[in-house]
Amino acid sequence: MKDLAYILRYLKYYKKDLIMAIGLIVFETVFELIIPFLMKDIIDKGIKNSDMNQILLSGGLIIGCALISLLTGHFYAKYNARLVTNFSYHLRQEVFAKIQSFSFSNLDHFRTSSLVTRTTNDVMILQNTLVGGLRPLCRSPLMLFMGVGLSFLMAPKVAWIFVGAVPILGIILFLIIRYTAPKYSILQENVDDLNRVVRENVTAIRTVKAYVREEHEINKFNQANEQVMQTTKKTFRIAQLNTPSFQFILYTITVLILTFGSILVHNNELEVGSLSALLSYILQVVNSLMMISNVFLLMNRSFASSKRIKEVLEEQTDIVSKENAITKIEAGTIEFKNVSFKYQNGTGENVLSQINLHIHSGESIGILGGTGSAKSTLVSLILRLYDVTNGEVLLNGINVKEYDIVALRDAISIVLQKNVLFHGTIKENLLWGNKEATDEEIKEACQMACADEFIKNLPGQYSYDLGQGGVNVSGGQKQRLCIARALLKKPKVIIFDDSTSACDMETERKITSAIRSLKDTTNLIIAQRITSVMNADRIVILDEGKIQDIGTHDELLKRNEIYQELYHQQLGGVL
Repeated sequence: MKDLAYILRYLKYYKKDLIMAIGLIVFETVFELIIPFLMKDIIDKGIKNSDMNQILLSGGLIIGCALISLLTGHFYAKYNARLVTNFSYHLRQEVFAKIQSFSFSNLDHFRTSSLVTRTTNDVMILQNTLVGGLRPLCRSPLMLFMGVGLSFLMAPKVAWIFVGAVPILGIILFLIIRYTAPKYSILQENVDDLNRVVRENVTAIRTVKAYVREEHEINKFNQANEQVMQTTKKTFRIAQLNTPSFQFILYTITVLILTFGSILVHNNELEVGSLSALLSYILQVVNSLMMISNVFLLMNRSFASSKRIKEVLEEQTDIVSKENAITKIEAGTIEFKNVSFKYQNGTGENVLSQINLHIHSGESIGILGGTGSAKSTLVSLILRLYDVTNGEVLLNGINVKEYDIVALRDAISIVLQKNVLFHGTIKENLLWGNKEATDEEIKEACQMACADEFIKNLPGQYSYDLGQGGVNVSGGQKQRLCIARALLKKPKVIIFDDSTSACDMETERKITSAIRSLKDTTNLIIAQRITSVMNADRIVILDEGKIQDIGTHDELLKRNEIYQELYHQQLGGVL
């Protein structure tokens, strides 16, 4: 419950709509409750005494109350719609903005599919709870107390029947909620799994088809879908007992009231109109209780969603800028001083140990190492995608933690191992590097990245639509566009994380040659191929998270066994 209360505090930003909606519910309920009282007068005074004036007066008042109730209901719907849509709109924004502030270590706490579900499906569940729940939640207590009070006012000898039934209704509702509450949490986790399967399949659809694994993927989806269905059936099978249980109690109360009420009418202890009004009140009260029980079931599911959203909103972003952080970065001198690093959710062992490395501004550094040697992890520490566990990473002699994160990352370009392009045109994607870039600057960056070679042959050229994730271009073309995007930043440091692996050797040579021509730009090249780094000023060899050797191509070729082995394997070279 406290998780839901935490999320609902966002309603305070829409106090006016909330107050108006609640106020209109109260007015609507009051006028509805007056109607049975007026009907009693029509029967007991008008029909019984053949008093047409009384019938017309009470009838007119009933019509008036019904119209007022209709109008208040209409305006309530307006304010409630505005309240709920604004709430869900801003909550989604809040969750998405929070995710954007996460560091890589924060993102490691959540699965991607789970974050998607929390931002969409879980927020939608809360929205539905408010849409269907606010009115009964405000209306039902008022209906209960006023209805019971008026029932005792008109027929105290019969009203006790209803009061005796209320605890039974409460026990039924409690048992249903107690059973279904944990099921809803499991259901949302199952939806996460279903989203994960769909996302993986759609993202890797080409691989699926290439390996003819469609049947396997269909079975995987069926399993996840089956799990959602089974959990839903188990949950709703109990939840749906709510309505028939309440209806059974309602009909039982109605029979008992009619039985005892008829005896009282026969003994002239109760008027027929009072009995009729009493039945109307009982019907209204039990229906309102049935509605509020449905609200509790809605809330029961929203408890799970609230908890999941709260986990995202309360996740402490572990990498933030300090107050009065440095915003100006003059050059690209980098130094690793006794750096060690381990992942928070990993094995507990350091993936980098005692890294000491000084890189001069404008220097070209190649980084070689086998799979799992933590090459990508090393360079991610420069941008503070992760923070070091021990030691320091310095940029121009200043710890990177002293810099403003936006300024730091704006001064460093990184072309990731996994090339990512977004839906839109080539130009729109390139402008991610510099939204103010001119057409000439874009063309210059594309020439350096050898992307102009294929862009000029595309229909529309820079206006060519790349499709979702850049599906309309090849892997090598994606890499070159990502390199051009990085170059547009005009960074102090540029990092290539195996980013020319899909390019041929000649294209790779042109790109590295163009990048090295950039004055005062430090470039770090992570690669598997020796040809990608052999012309670098220095080459760093990483092995099991430690620097195994540093030197030029010629130096390492003479003395380093790992480098010699790679050279022979890849180039068939002879010493």
